[in-house]
Amino acid sequence: MIIQKTENSRISTFDPNNFSFGNTFSDHMIICEYENGKWGDVKLVPYGPLLFTPAMMGVNYGQACFEGMKAYKDNNGQVFLFRPEKNFERINKSAKRLAMPEVTEEIFLDGLKALVDIDREWIPQGEGNSLYIRPLIFATEEALKARVANKYMFAIVATPAKMYYTEPVSVKISDHYSRAASGGVGSAKAAGNYAASFYPTQLAIDEGYDQIIWTDDATHEYFEESGTMNVFVRINDAIFTPPTSEKILDGVTRDSFIALAKKRGFEVKVEAIKVKDVIEAQKNGTLKEVWGVGTAVVTTVFQALGYNGEKLELPRLSDEESFAVTLKNDLVNLQTNLSEDPFGWRVLVDHALETV
Repeated sequence: MIIQKTENSRISTFDPNNFSFGNTFSDHMIICEYENGKWGDVKLVPYGPLLFTPAMMGVNYGQACFEGMKAYKDNNGQVFLFRPEKNFERINKSAKRLAMPEVTEEIFLDGLKALVDIDREWIPQGEGNSLYIRPLIFATEEALKARVANKYMFAIVATPAKMYYTEPVSVKISDHYSRAASGGVGSAKAAGNYAASFYPTQLAIDEGYDQIIWTDDATHEYFEESGTMNVFVRINDAIFTPPTSEKILDGVTRDSFIALAKKRGFEVKVEAIKVKDVIEAQKNGTLKEVWGVGTAVVTTVFQALGYNGEKLELPRLSDEESFAVTLKNDLVNLQTNLSEDPFGWRVLVDHALETV
């Protein structure tokens, strides 16, 4: 690995009590270029702009995918990653679906740990705080040709993070737009998936909602995801979540919630969720909770569902009554080293770069 430390750290300008998620970036980034059929050296360099032209193929033809993950700092200042091998596996799954070269485990994990190590001061301590990490792969070849590119870049950037939503949100159940289609790229974290979601989401916001629950493209009769999150439904004391597929992203937080729920002895059913069953449960009082999970948000509890022109209110449970909040607390305590880790998910980042 080639390491070039910044000579102008911005850490003194960072206020951990007053910052904007996604707009504040740490001092360094990882870059690695692919050319002539192979990946080059991994470089840890100061964060900053890169030189590209409007003819870059990633911009014109959409060969781009990314991951979302976090680093956490415990009360003793130790830094941990959470299940990074899952993100490594998924970025390569996405790259393969988009006909891009897969990265090696060494490039991904060593680059990740080096960046988190050198920028550990950018990880804010405290409840709900973390360092959000964005690994990505995109085509960099300068050519206006609709084909697989020959040049790519793997990069990792990081931004301090805090709670995404502080209050429950209202979501509209989509009856027209879909996030993904059979045979498409729904199971990949393709950049274009997010671009395509913005317009329907804005329409929902204009109607007074915060997000969308995406339904299947063929019939709109089944829940798939919510916004950029996997979705969970609790009817009585049973938790339901749709199975992953070529249309539904295999979320790391989703998988963790399922494991933690089973550990607590909650009934978990990974099966298709019919819209009509959720609406019926809301009407008869058996619908207790609906929530979304994802890396950035961790957990977002829904307060209302929009369906067929109605805004259907959901119960407001106490933290003790809520399965969503209980599981969120279990997950955050594990991530931040406040509880035991029976799954082996927590990965300590040592101080290897401090002497470099």
